[in-house]
Amino acid sequence: MENHHNVRLTSTELANLWTQYMNDSMAACILSHYLNHVQDQDIREILEYASELSHSHLTQLKKFFNQENYPVPLGFTKEDVHDNAPPLFSDTFMIIYMYVMTLHGLTGYAGAIGTSIRDDQITYFSKCNSETMELYQRTMKVMLYKGIKSRPPFINAPEKIDFIKKQSFLNGWFGNRRPLNAIEISGIFFNMQKTVVKIGLELGFSQVAHSKELRKYFQRGATICEKQFNTLSTILTDDFLPSPQSWSSEVTNSTIAPFSDKLMLFHIVTLVSTAMGYYGAGLAVSQRRDLAAKYELLIAEIGLYAEDGANLLIDNGWLEQPPMAEDRDRLAERK
Repeated sequence: MENHHNVRLTSTELANLWTQYMNDSMAACILSHYLNHVQDQDIREILEYASELSHSHLTQLKKFFNQENYPVPLGFTKEDVHDNAPPLFSDTFMIIYMYVMTLHGLTGYAGAIGTSIRDDQITYFSKCNSETMELYQRTMKVMLYKGIKSRPPFINAPEKIDFIKKQSFLNGWFGNRRPLNAIEISGIFFNMQKTVVKIGLELGFSQVAHSKELRKYFQRGATICEKQFNTLSTILTDDFLPSPQSWSSEVTNSTIAPFSDKLMLFHIVTLVSTAMGYYGAGLAVSQRRDLAAKYELLIAEIGLYAEDGANLLIDNGWLEQPPMAEDRDRLAERK
């Protein structure tokens, strides 16, 4: 059945397009730098495919904005990447970074599909999701082939199914604390994998940022994320379970910025803000009270850090305003 009405984009659809434009314009800059330095051919092919996707997305996004007579966001441009800068990260870190960012992409595209109404928007974001799944599969194959993928812990199969019989299953503070269940292990390990990448980025950015204030901010972030990683690692260690590998040593000793301070700060603030959502998901599936309490503390701590970063973006005039509802009070008060 065809719909001949010219239906405007909803606020959620505008939000999806605007957010993707910001993220893909940033990704295009980051991948441009990576491609200038990557040595491993298998990893290069992953980066090239990801770069092609980012540029094709930007082309289509501009068309959507133009069709709606809506201003195309500024996002990030060639001015935000310095092609002559030496490498800041190793090839190994690049593929780990791609793995984590692809996970973010899959989550974002699934959300965009679920909040879209217009057929062209559902079709577009479904295509983006399929492309990103292809990128994920390619990335995973390269990581496994090179032995640089930290597998989550294995657990043994029970002899039979069972049901929870006591309220003590929810305990965590006092008495005999039960072992972690598979769902809780998954949430902890998943969050630790993303935290490892944030630590690497913050260490690298703290070396190269032009602003002393930003260098201190990134150092603070690396310290916070390292502490949070150790908090989650201790929970796994208590049950004799392994943690993901750290990749901090894959940051080079370069002190020359490959990206603008604006891009680096935006990237960290975005990742940290997203991390609160992933921590929230981990909290929601945790059935031990002590785990829920730990997640709440992690969210509060990283939330303050994200807010401070957003304030730095505002102070420097770098925080681009997303689509806004009309200020009806202001319109009514005009002279």
